[in-house]
Amino acid sequence: MTASILLDTHSFLWWTSERGARLSPPARDAISSEASDVLISVVTAWELAIKASNGRIDLPEPVDRYVPRRIRRYRLRVLDISLEHALRAASLPVIHRDPFDRMLVAQAQVEGIPIVTNDPAITRYDVETIW
Repeated sequence: MTASILLDTHSFLWWTSERGARLSPPARDAISSEASDVLISVVTAWELAIKASNGRIDLPEPVDRYVPRRIRRYRLRVLDISLEHALRAASLPVIHRDPFDRMLVAQAQVEGIPIVTNDPAITRYDVETIW
């Protein structure tokens, strides 16, 4: 049986770069498992595009090539943002002020899947996390 998991932005970057060692052993095991359907949210691509355009993150190539190439190379599946995701994000308690992370929480809740994250604020939501 395949189990879906959602990568947060840091987990995506760490998994798909030379810094993969920064992931915890349980996170690495979950992502690399043959039984895992590993998802990257559209919100992660959006966050990376914004941060790259304003100089807050330095990627080895333009974001419009960086993200799709890594999605293909690591066989990730893209999770689009639905109306249900957006409405759930709006109803979340304000534990985390980052709108990208709030959307990831909403998506994980709606889809019933865990998030691979080391963000302690995300663990305060009613969502399963892997770290």
